[in-house]
Amino acid sequence: MATIKRFEDLESWKRARELAREIWKATQMGTFMRDYKLKDQINSASGSTMDNIAEGFGRGGRSEFVNFLSIAKGSNDETKSQLYRAFDREHLTEETFNSLYNLADEAGKTIHGLIEYLNASEIKGQKFKDRTI
Repeated sequence: MATIKRFEDLESWKRARELAREIWKATQMGTFMRDYKLKDQINSASGSTMDNIAEGFGRGGRSEFVNFLSIAKGSNDETKSQLYRAFDREHLTEETFNSLYNLADEAGKTIHGLIEYLNASEIKGQKFKDRTI
């Protein structure tokens, strides 16, 4: 894997950003925009997914990054659960639900893959690069 210098280059962050953008668009339509609590919760959870990927990357250490990726994965799954609530409340068509759910599923897979890669890596992270102890 090539060295990533910016969180914006991470495929998992790109997928999470796309999901957050599409969730926001969906919450601006029809009855969804008047379900204030669910609208806020699902926008918060999807945004938290991308934010935790970025924050973990910024910490500079593998263990902290993996921890934040785990939190991001949890937020992503929270988003998926809230999609079911939105669908059950008839805020989303089946087609829109499936599209958003598939985006969330793909984001989760990329996060999981990155966790697996980092857990298998010998590299400890940028903040440990010049340490001798």
